[in-house]
Amino acid sequence: MKELYHGDCLEIMKGLQEKTIDMIYLDPPFLTNKKHSLSSRDRTSHYSFDDLWACHKTYADFMLYRLIEAKRILKDSGTIFIHCDKTANHILRLVGEEVFGQDNFLSEIIWSYKRWSNSANNLTPNHQNILFFAKTDSYKFNKIFTDYSETTNIDQILQKRSRDAHNKSIYAREDDGSVVSADEKKGVPLADVWEIPFLNPKAKERTGYPTQKPILLLDRIIEISTDEGDLVLDPFCGSGTTLVAAKMKGRKFIGIDSSLDAIELSKSRLETLVKTESALLTKGRESYINADEKSLAILSGLDVLPVHRNAGIDAILKRNYQAKPVPIRVQRENETLYEAASKLSAAARKKGAKIAFLVATRKAQDLIEMKFDDHIVQIINSPALEIGSFIDEQWSKQLLNQTG
Repeated sequence: MKELYHGDCLEIMKGLQEKTIDMIYLDPPFLTNKKHSLSSRDRTSHYSFDDLWACHKTYADFMLYRLIEAKRILKDSGTIFIHCDKTANHILRLVGEEVFGQDNFLSEIIWSYKRWSNSANNLTPNHQNILFFAKTDSYKFNKIFTDYSETTNIDQILQKRSRDAHNKSIYAREDDGSVVSADEKKGVPLADVWEIPFLNPKAKERTGYPTQKPILLLDRIIEISTDEGDLVLDPFCGSGTTLVAAKMKGRKFIGIDSSLDAIELSKSRLETLVKTESALLTKGRESYINADEKSLAILSGLDVLPVHRNAGIDAILKRNYQAKPVPIRVQRENETLYEAASKLSAAARKKGAKIAFLVATRKAQDLIEMKFDDHIVQIINSPALEIGSFIDEQWSKQLLNQTG
């Protein structure tokens, strides 16, 4: 079976046999009316595609014809996922319902991620939409379970639920009043909001192709909609993420794209499978939260942003100095003042800081510590050290007066 096709997906889908595809994922143009371009990390390859349209109707018609063909080649048990954002979401929802029917619209999946933006006059966009349709009511769906929320009461996990005479949910009890234990729990069924990190610029799987999606996102779509050996189609395959995810999951696949560069890139990725794992998903959000709590407590009262995943900086002032960030570090119990200042100095210079503050928590032990000279790092005493030093100084003066 041929796996990659170069050309218009409408014409190529017309050549595919009816009811042969188990799942279709498509990431079509987003109606941005822009030309998208990007280069690979080593600048040796450049990729681009046009997302330009005369009007909304032109775009709607373009998608309508392709969804009609997609429905024809889907098995009766098949499903389709249409990736979009706020720009074309309303159009694709209506076109999708026209082709597949309102009753076969299953869900709108929200792909949620954190991504920096310079949007000054609007809310920062931190999600995209995936419209989930079935061809018929006999569609395939594999239930996935996730972990319980940190706020879940343990009784909700351990105790069986039932309904009272007023149909209110209550904990089930035996005739003697004892609580009935719940059946074995698998977790919480997967919801329609998926928190999956956006590909960062240094991710191993990043190719430089515009709008590239993470394999982890396609992994989940493939898991809920297909079984091993099923056939997956991506009519706008781009960099080939869907195809790579399908191959890794033991699914068959077909990719189509009008760009020859995209087809060649997909071929290359399929030959050498690379996937970026996410600490957020494998270890949880807490894996990113590693700022020293004791240090942050010392900085309480300052208007700062805690810094995680940085060995030299504990926090950054929300207010810049000379248009540059102001890093702050608190001296640890197990490090000398010189060591703490050196770490802060190196980290501050990388951030382009003009000034940085080191909060000393204990007195310098020798002259080397006291002679740390750096025009960026300013050393100030913590309140505890300042008060302790003041008291020591007063005691010393008192003793001198007594002996004098």
